Amino acid sequence: MFEVDIRRDFSAAHRLKGYKGNCASLHGHNWSVTVTVKSEKLDKIGIAVDFRKLKTELDAVLEKLDHSNLNDLNIICSPNPTSECIAKFIYDRLSAKINDSRVKVAKVRVSESKDTGASYYET
Repeated sequence: MFEVDIRRDFSAAHRLKGYKGNCASLHGHNWSVTVTVKSEKLDKIGIAVDFRKLKTELDAVLEKLDHSNLNDLNIICSPNPTSECIAKFIYDRLSAKINDSRVKVAKVRVSESKDTGASYYET
């Protein structure tokens, strides 16, 4: 199995309704997103997936999130736009664009900081 990954960033604000602590207030992050794609076979020139295509498709998904208040977007799972929910949102949208008979999005990791993050993948 081959794995290819890319990392991109976006900036956005959110608040966690019902949370007891600082994160209940509106605050922002410079989010980091790492996407891992897997493929059992390489194409005829030896590539699992074109990095350029993967970056372009991920950038299109992140454009909906960048410089927004994530709580105002109805596209993120409720009740809160947590890292976990954002990872699933990106996974679902990117999978619809990338997955085919040879290539599949394996995992999406979303990090709020260099020390914290959440991943989503399907088994």
